[in-house]
Amino acid sequence: MKKKLIHIGYVLFVLMLPGTAFVQAQEVSDSLVNVAFGKVAKEDLTGAISVVSISDQQTKNYTVGALDGLNSLIGGYTGNIWGQAPLVLIDGIPRDASTIRASEVESVTIMKGASAVVLYGSRAAKGVVLISTKRGKIQPLHIDVRANTGFYVPKAYPNYLDAATYMTLYNEASRNDGNADRYTQSDIYNTAAGTNPWRYPDIDFYSSDYLKKAYNRSDVTAEVTGGSARARYYANFGVSYNNSLMKYGEQKNNDNLKFNVRANVDMNLTDWLTASADASVVFNENYTGRGDFWGAASTLRPNWFAPLIPVDLIDPNNSALQAMVDNSAHVIDGKYLLGGTSSDLTNNFADMLVAGYIKNKTRNFQFNVNVGADLSMLLPGLSFKTDFAVDYSSFYSEAWRIYYAVYQPTWANMNGKDMIVGLTKYNEDTNSTNEYIGESRYTQTMTFSAQFNYNRTFDKYHNVTAALLGWGYQTQNSADANHNSSDYHRTSNVNLGIQAGYNYRHRYYLDLAGAVVHSAKLPEGKRNAFSPSVTLGWRISDEAFMKENASFVDNLKLTAAYTKLHQDLDISDYYMYKGYYADDAGWYQWHDGTAGGWTTGSRRGDNPNLTFVQREEYRVGLDASLFNKLISLDANFFVQNTNGLLTQGASTIYPSYFNYGNTNYLPYLNYNNDRRTGFDFTLNLKKKIGAVEANLGFSGMVFASKATRRDEVFDDAYQYRAGKTLDAYWGYICEGFFQDQADIDNHARQSLSDVKPGDLKYKDVNGDNVIDSKDQVNLGHNGWAAPPFSYGVNLTLKWNRFTLYALATGNTGGIGMKNSSYYWVRGANKYSDIVLGRWTEETKETATYPRLTTTNNSNNFQNSTFWQYSTDRFDLNKVQLTYDFPQELFKKAFVHSLSLYVSGESLLTISKERRLMELNVGSAPQCRFYNIGFKAAF
Repeated sequence: MKKKLIHIGYVLFVLMLPGTAFVQAQEVSDSLVNVAFGKVAKEDLTGAISVVSISDQQTKNYTVGALDGLNSLIGGYTGNIWGQAPLVLIDGIPRDASTIRASEVESVTIMKGASAVVLYGSRAAKGVVLISTKRGKIQPLHIDVRANTGFYVPKAYPNYLDAATYMTLYNEASRNDGNADRYTQSDIYNTAAGTNPWRYPDIDFYSSDYLKKAYNRSDVTAEVTGGSARARYYANFGVSYNNSLMKYGEQKNNDNLKFNVRANVDMNLTDWLTASADASVVFNENYTGRGDFWGAASTLRPNWFAPLIPVDLIDPNNSALQAMVDNSAHVIDGKYLLGGTSSDLTNNFADMLVAGYIKNKTRNFQFNVNVGADLSMLLPGLSFKTDFAVDYSSFYSEAWRIYYAVYQPTWANMNGKDMIVGLTKYNEDTNSTNEYIGESRYTQTMTFSAQFNYNRTFDKYHNVTAALLGWGYQTQNSADANHNSSDYHRTSNVNLGIQAGYNYRHRYYLDLAGAVVHSAKLPEGKRNAFSPSVTLGWRISDEAFMKENASFVDNLKLTAAYTKLHQDLDISDYYMYKGYYADDAGWYQWHDGTAGGWTTGSRRGDNPNLTFVQREEYRVGLDASLFNKLISLDANFFVQNTNGLLTQGASTIYPSYFNYGNTNYLPYLNYNNDRRTGFDFTLNLKKKIGAVEANLGFSGMVFASKATRRDEVFDDAYQYRAGKTLDAYWGYICEGFFQDQADIDNHARQSLSDVKPGDLKYKDVNGDNVIDSKDQVNLGHNGWAAPPFSYGVNLTLKWNRFTLYALATGNTGGIGMKNSSYYWVRGANKYSDIVLGRWTEETKETATYPRLTTTNNSNNFQNSTFWQYSTDRFDLNKVQLTYDFPQELFKKAFVHSLSLYVSGESLLTISKERRLMELNVGSAPQCRFYNIGFKAAF
């Protein structure tokens, strides 16, 4: 593959795309912006690209991640681009955004439109996030140092019921099911009274015994830049550290340490030859004590067993029990044995105390070189550029593990005192002094590109560009045999690109671009395709009639584009065009009746015509500036059709006998189609009010999606997925609770499970007098890719030497389901406070929760309008106040400038369901972050 890429690079010519689509999101300091395979003047951009200057942002908005906060600045970007997951490139190389910090980044370009990404080929067919790192400058040695420290404070913890309340309600659930009480009133009383927490446990995971009120994160960064006309350099050194909320057992030592180094060098070797070399190293070490604390916190019932057994309450006169204590390898603090039961052979508290730890180590090495040549001596306007990059990423874990015994006590009352008179031991204690390698992974990526660019102006007004390029990369993933082993096929992308552009006086634009893409996932004869793109632009504000009649218009540019991309991103594996057989198609007895055997049968059919999935896109855009740059607006409307998604045609295309028993002759074929439409915008208002400089930005996107064709058959028209949104939430229409047996008898039969008064009642949508999956309807958008309407707000206020900066986001139109274990309390699961609103005969008129049951109750715990909630929300994500000290203070000091700032993140959520949205179940809590930091220049 490497030889092929090198051959392509040196044989082919490559393009610089000055006509690539652009939507300005935030002012950038340079008149050129980074786009596919080069830089383009902002005035000549003609489509859906947004750019943010991260270096400018960092002066007022300290962030760690390179992509943090972008959804407050860019319309159409929500982490996804126009509802799809983009390809992330760092300096044009496919890389993980988590490997780079914001302090290393100059700008981020969000390429939304298909015309903007066509040159990248198949892998970029769902959009591109291009992260460009900082470069050296012609200046004396300059050093910036930044330091931060702050605290994460949990927003909320789940509110689970205490042990006595749980036992009381579980008895009620048992009676609802026609069973006897599980817990005696004496046990409930003693548990509530707390007379003996070892015999009558009441475990509160969220108490200060186990958790801190906050935990710390700190980081320090140094940047060095400078250079001359011959060579420029930039270097970044950073270290960050954080601990965790845990304060119990080995997990009190949980922490994460990250160290990064980057060096970028640019050289002018001659007056026509340039070169650059970049290197980056990231080390990350994570230490975690064993035990799934947060998982257990959401599942372990508070009364189930005591995780620790006090040694001083074991019968001192029972020599056998005392011998068990003496022989135990794990007597915690000399006071406690580890508790358990026959069904709980381990527990998370014991894991944290004695089971050991895991040390995860990640290493990332990134290296790329670039050579550029000005070939104007051969042809005016001609240049050449080539890049080569090699990335290595490795992960391995060093672990230490101890297996331990647990004990289940037998309690008795002796002379008025609770005493342990018996111990049942499960498991055996082990010991180890050796660490071992628990998991290892390795990834290598090689990238190569080569390009010839032509850029020339004729007769002052006629600007012509033309180019031809070759680009490709290949990623190899390897892992140890116990963790998915290694990929047989590498992830590859190879394509050729061509572009030709013309503009007259930067007023009228025509841009033609295309790529020849290749995919080894497809059958021979179908592995190559051409992806064309056409873009038109008109700067209408330069027309005389606009200047004469609309002088308030500074700039108004209209653009339109059509692109047809071929991609294999939605072809999930290799050889899907190929049928195959297996030897377990069916067992048949021999004719003599004495024996039998398995026969061979088809598992999948062939399709030699399987081909690329296509993204066909129509887009129009507007770029405007009004009232002497008081108002700027960038907007795009797009219609995007994704055609030829794969299905096997089981419902409508092939007869049923193609898939019978253990045999399957169904091939994969291109059949399903999707459509995405939307309107995104970025609006900025900039004005000085007295001594205050104000800048207000508002961005957003209206988004809709639809399945336009599906291979499907349903009895009822309303259940067809074709014509419905791609993010449709399907479920039942709830009509309340069954109030009594007569109510049940008079309603359609609910086949989901046996129902009783207090269970949920669903609408018989199709009128067949049976409630089953045929009664599920489209309840609304779940917004998994993008909500129906998403928006962002950013505000900058500058007064004197103070800068106040704020970021916010919001969305409307989506729905969610309260279907976590916190709400769907099945069987013997832990009870949250939600169940306090349960249905009973006494509360039937005011109940907010179904009757309690000890069964799994597949009737009540279904997605339905009962559990539905609105995901509408507004989040104040960031506020930072910065003070820049006067330069006069540092005239004679080695410090040239100093800034001090305080900030807060994830500060506020406004929503009817705020409690739910701020709550994590089964994982660490969401936190607010409060930070103080400074930046000094030397």
